[in-house]
Amino acid sequence: MTSQENAKHTNRLIDATSPYLLQHAHNPVDWYPWGDEAFAKAKEENKPVLLSIGYSSCHWCHVMAHESFENEEIAALMNEKFINIKLDREERPDIDNIYMEAVQAMGLNGGWPLNVFLTPDQKPFYGGTYFPPEQWTKLINAVDEAYTNNYDKLYESASKFAASIQQSESEKYGLSEVGKELEKADFDSLYDQLAKRFDSEWGGLKKAPKFPMPALWNMLLTYSHAYDHQEAQSHLLFTLNKIADGGIYDHIGGGFSRYSVDGEWHVPHFEKMLYDNGQLLSLYAQAYKLTKDERYLEVIKGTTNWISREMLDETGGFYSALDADSEGEEGKFYVWTFDEVKALAGDDFSVIAEYFDIQQNGNWEHGKNVLRRLERHQDLANELNLSSADLQQKVTDFTAKALEERAKRVRPGLDSKIISGWNGLTLSGLCDSYQATQDPLFADLAKKNAAFLKNEMIENGRLLRIHGQSTQGYMEDYAAVIQAFTDYYETFFDVSYLDLARDLTNQTLEQFFDEKEHLFYFTGDQAENLIARKKEVFDNVIPASNSIMAKNLYRLGLMYDNDEYKKTALGMVLRVNKLIKQEAEYLSNWAAVSLMASEDTPEVILVGAKALNRVSALQSTYLPNKILMATEQQTDHPPLLEHKSDLGDGVTYFICYNKVCKQPLFEIEPVLSQLQSSN
Repeated sequence: MTSQENAKHTNRLIDATSPYLLQHAHNPVDWYPWGDEAFAKAKEENKPVLLSIGYSSCHWCHVMAHESFENEEIAALMNEKFINIKLDREERPDIDNIYMEAVQAMGLNGGWPLNVFLTPDQKPFYGGTYFPPEQWTKLINAVDEAYTNNYDKLYESASKFAASIQQSESEKYGLSEVGKELEKADFDSLYDQLAKRFDSEWGGLKKAPKFPMPALWNMLLTYSHAYDHQEAQSHLLFTLNKIADGGIYDHIGGGFSRYSVDGEWHVPHFEKMLYDNGQLLSLYAQAYKLTKDERYLEVIKGTTNWISREMLDETGGFYSALDADSEGEEGKFYVWTFDEVKALAGDDFSVIAEYFDIQQNGNWEHGKNVLRRLERHQDLANELNLSSADLQQKVTDFTAKALEERAKRVRPGLDSKIISGWNGLTLSGLCDSYQATQDPLFADLAKKNAAFLKNEMIENGRLLRIHGQSTQGYMEDYAAVIQAFTDYYETFFDVSYLDLARDLTNQTLEQFFDEKEHLFYFTGDQAENLIARKKEVFDNVIPASNSIMAKNLYRLGLMYDNDEYKKTALGMVLRVNKLIKQEAEYLSNWAAVSLMASEDTPEVILVGAKALNRVSALQSTYLPNKILMATEQQTDHPPLLEHKSDLGDGVTYFICYNKVCKQPLFEIEPVLSQLQSSN
């Protein structure tokens, strides 16, 4: 909106800290933030509540805002008929989870913007996602008419939806009984389920749009390695190649967009989310450990350079997201015309056009090109009679010029919220990348981010959700940060972070764990009392906090020799195992944890003055099922290090299973041989 229009309208969101809410602070809609004031007003005036949920980098949220929420007539109608609440789903995922489930219970598609109509006591009775202005106006009047003339029937329906979302996850999904451990035949069956949906042409699953789903491919990487399943490994590596070659990866500046709108990974929905990129760092780093494929190294370096260049706060924390839009147009910052590429590439234009599929009339809409790779690097080099190194040099020269030119454009909006859980996912990605490469690029960022989380995001022992705010973290924050601190220990062997992971774990058991259902609530026992208190069970773009936490408890249980942790972890997995067998795609992280827990996990311990210098060979080898600990001097903390000392000349390797250690070893080759046979 223009500055004149901004001056004309200011609503209660002007005092918000959320970039998304501030985007709506000058709408003519009389927005309230979520809180008692709005619901008290709804009761006082006997009006329904419109709860509109989105996030700052959401393209269709912007479209609906421009078409409807900035429209004077539509806003006047909304103000007359409803009490209107705007919510940032990234600030309050607890509320978003509840009402997303409610809309899905109504048989409607979920997504953002999420628009849900509530009674003044927070019960949902209708909802949806994006509505064009004409349809939105009709819906406003229809909801008002139903609320005014058929209130009893509407309230009865709202009460049923409320009862549905209040039902416990154990009741809803039959998780009350402890099931059996999964065996190889069960994991083979999971693979067969997924394989029927594999896209043999473009990788991933046969669907559009396509989301990267890092947890799914990480599970298949683990499964294929555990059982030497070459077909599974072949498809997942094919998928990683196709994702990295597609337009969903930013070939100029690094980093991944949230998803592709097509089935070819070509045209992205151009928003870039921190949580995707953190997890994809981990996935490509693990694939690099396995294959040593230089393309995967290129991806993790490119993504990390983007994070460092565009997402890093001076505190060491990482921002949340970049918008899909700039200058009111989706993808404008990222796409190129034929002539723009020609001018930049100069004499190398024919090579660059082949390399990135640059077409005269554009390979997307309106004459624009979304850069992608349709041929493998070496194949194209052969076709063009170039050496691989010469082709790479031409591409490197072009991308450097293009990055410099792109920097002159109007940038997409930045969501500067720093969210602890998303930083945790990214810290894990940086740790995995450093382990895979030993490149200080990753170590420097990881160390700064770990210190930031430790010093800035933990207050009086309590993890915060967002930097600069006092709201306690949700279970997804705790789970991701505990995982990250454990990964950080296995990377740099600073035991203070492992102790911090344990302390945070104890806090989750005290404040989030449901002793009856043996799963963790999404909110702590001190959180706001909402219409329902939910638990995350299903893995999605971000794995369920419960599945991450089950793995945390299993790993920390081994490291601290804590049988209660291990018992809790196994109890969680055994309750979910029957669901895993039914739907592998949305329980993929659970499946990976179940696979880990079904086998004996090697506890690998290095002791001696040279221990930290010798650990890189273990870190850079793909060994997904292991615990790794190292110390330069004899110590009894953590307990797994107790009674272990260097028996050789600077380093002794101990490999233990279930508190029983094998003969000490003094060279890395027999250690790797033994671990590879057990993994």
